Order: sequence, then C-alpha cells, then structure tokens
Amino acid sequence: MNLNQITLAALNINESIRFYQKMGFTLIVESGHYARFECPQGEATFSIHQAEHAAADSGVVIYFEHQDLDSKVCQLQKLGLVFFQEPRDEPWLWREARLHDPSGNTICLYWAGGNRKNPPWRINV
Repeated sequence: MNLNQITLAALNINESIRFYQKMGFTLIVESGHYARFECPQGEATFSIHQAEHAAADSGVVIYFEHQDLDSKVCQLQKLGLVFFQEPRDEPWLWREARLHDPSGNTICLYWAGGNRKNPPWRINV
C-alpha cells in the first residue's frame, strides 16, 4: 500500500487555498467546497474540504519536509505566515518548525535527513 492523500477540514476554503498556495503548493483541483494540492517535490498530494467545525487540538499534525528548513521558514515569515515554533532541533533528531493553517490545523515543516526513516533506534524488519 501507499498513502494517497490526507484531507484537512477548512473553515474558509478560499482563505485556506491562499494559505497553501503561499506555502508553495500547487492547486490542482478546486470545486467550491473542496481543493487538492500537489507538493512541489515527489508524488504526494493533500486536500482540504469545507467544514463547519475546526479540527484544532485534534492531535493531528501534518508534516511537510524541506531540506533548507530555516530558509523556507524565513521565506514564509516574509510572506506573513506566523510560526508558533521557530525551527529547532528536537531530541528525535529532526529539525522542526510549526504553524497553524487558517482553520487551526497544525502544520510541521521539518528536515530529518537520514533520520527520517532510519533513526539510530529503528527496529530491524
């Protein structure tokens, strides 16, 4: 199996579309209550759908990987995006920064290098 996509709730679909386009994602489907984006690299896509309630504090975090994390965060801040966590090195060997989308979904931008799938504590399978 392969993961196809993640769909996030959006309180204001147009505001969310602008947010994700500002982050650098390509809008590939738009139908009024639904939008789908391609990531700039790889084959991954994700979508948003109109919802009446925010998913804030759901515990779900969407991770997007970027090799030059600090520069990307700086670029996005210059575009007006506000991070509640600046880039920092985490004990699990990832460098992470976090922000919320307009609907309160938690987004983590990170870089993990080889530790993404092969941390020192990886289980041999």
